[in-house]
Amino acid sequence: MKAYVNEDCIGCGLCANSCPSVFQMTEEGLAKAIDEDVSKDLEADVLDAVDNCPVGAIKTN
Repeated sequence: MKAYVNEDCIGCGLCANSCPSVFQMTEEGLAKAIDEDVSKDLEADVLDAVDNCPVGAIKTN
């Protein structure tokens, strides 16, 4: 699984707080996902971040 943060991000930081191994905040104050595949042990945390994103900016494949 890969995670992506699209241009709808408002920089709330919920994803970075709940799953800092995958999501980080940029200097611009927006979230960014790691470039690598998400490890199996973090997939549930990523899916929680997807569900909790207030603007639906996190996508997975």
